[in-house]
Amino acid sequence: MYLVIRCPGCGTFSYVDRFQKWRLCPVCGGTINVRKAPVYLETKDYHDAEMIIGQLEKYLHDNKKTDLTSQELNSLRTQYSEWFKQKV
Repeated sequence: MYLVIRCPGCGTFSYVDRFQKWRLCPVCGGTINVRKAPVYLETKDYHDAEMIIGQLEKYLHDNKKTDLTSQELNSLRTQYSEWFKQKV
């Protein structure tokens, strides 16, 4: 399982193994404490995480937003679970 997280310094999305404690941000080089970083989604594998990160960045850019609302985040989680059920 992988967690889709966001760097608190620069806002870049990234993913980590759910047992990982720290992550080095690939953009700003900051150290991310995984336990304190906002978790957007938990995915089955890193391919799903990479795809979702791309879609999240595109969505935020297209809508000129800096972050998801709690309603959008809940919708994302629901859509992922539905997609995952259909995939399996």
